Amino acid sequence: MRKVAGQGSAMNAAASLLSLSRRTRRGPALDPLRAVAYLRASTAKQAASPAAQLSAIKSWAMKEGIEVVEVFQDAATCGDADLSDRPGVLAAVEALRQHGAGLLIVAKRDRLARDRVVAGLLERLVERAGGRVVSSDGMSSGEGPEATLLKGILDLFSEFEVGVIRARTRGALAHRKAAGLRVGGVPFGSKLAPDGRHLLPDRRERGVLDLIRQLRADDQSWRRVVAELLRRRIRNRAGRVAWSVGQVQRLGKSTPREGTRWT
Repeated sequence: MRKVAGQGSAMNAAASLLSLSRRTRRGPALDPLRAVAYLRASTAKQAASPAAQLSAIKSWAMKEGIEVVEVFQDAATCGDADLSDRPGVLAAVEALRQHGAGLLIVAKRDRLARDRVVAGLLERLVERAGGRVVSSDGMSSGEGPEATLLKGILDLFSEFEVGVIRARTRGALAHRKAAGLRVGGVPFGSKLAPDGRHLLPDRRERGVLDLIRQLRADDQSWRRVVAELLRRRIRNRAGRVAWSVGQVQRLGKSTPREGTRWT
């Protein structure tokens, strides 16, 4: 399985897909009995874990006589994230042509995206490559006007579900803040003080921030900054040598804070 290391705007999604579409011209229909699988989970504790998704996909593929030739994953990634932060799904689309695979399989429709614009653009790009998107639960695998309608309804419901989750989260965070409890994560470049209430500088992470800003000051593009971080084997907070353009952009524009009360 290959792990290719907020609400994404339609413009950013379109830009990412336009870049890929320039390399993926419409071609002949690919082999419908070969498939590339795509997995996505927003949290490590999510019920639809990557392992569960892959199990469902392989079970369906075996029953249908389909060979899964490669598996791609975007871990800890929200379904409405900007595609620049989802290299796994873009690599999966490119792999269709490389393997001659006619199917991009997801466990459920919302694993592809929870934004109907992004889902529609991804599906169009897969079709442009000569394949189609199917889900192992069978809810969006058909063709024709009825299937198109169902896919639209599922995408719209997924987007609505994201909005409900956000509203609940905002309410819960507001309640915790009003009660004087800690809210949110510790910003990159800082660490929690022994009192559990204030922030102190994290020397290693500050060094990463300084390097990002220095590279930008040297007129390096964000992609070149990412490439340099990977070349130097610099680890992120999770301890992995994995950086995305969107992540590095946010860090490069952030302002470290220390002494601040973390609430």
